[in-house]
Amino acid sequence: MSSSTKETFKVILDSNALFVPLEFRLDIFNGVEQLLNRRVDFVLLSAVKRELEILSAKDSPTIRREAAFALKLTEKCKYVSIDSGDMSTDDVIVKIAKAWNSPVFTNDRQLRLRLRDISVPVIYVRQKSRLEIDGLI
Repeated sequence: MSSSTKETFKVILDSNALFVPLEFRLDIFNGVEQLLNRRVDFVLLSAVKRELEILSAKDSPTIRREAAFALKLTEKCKYVSIDSGDMSTDDVIVKIAKAWNSPVFTNDRQLRLRLRDISVPVIYVRQKSRLEIDGLI
């Protein structure tokens, strides 16, 4: 095995990526590692965690339950605190993904387009059954 396959690779998770296991019954952690054929550090930005915490506290009972499940999944992620000021979560993700040159896992169409515009690879769920990557790593 070459050294490049042993080093971990950062993938930034959008909040909706953490709903995928419930919604599509997919193991996002194994799925992404298989897709990229390498070990991955799943990155949870503070803005994304905050978004999940707000959903788990305020929304409908179904959304609260799903957000609580998503928050449990964040325990498998590497937490990164980012001072985002008044930037939106998507703005923070775009800024960090560009700075780190890291792919992002999101199913958000608008965010995917913004990331594609700056040549950041995007991992997403295709046909509700598998993970796919848009862009080169």
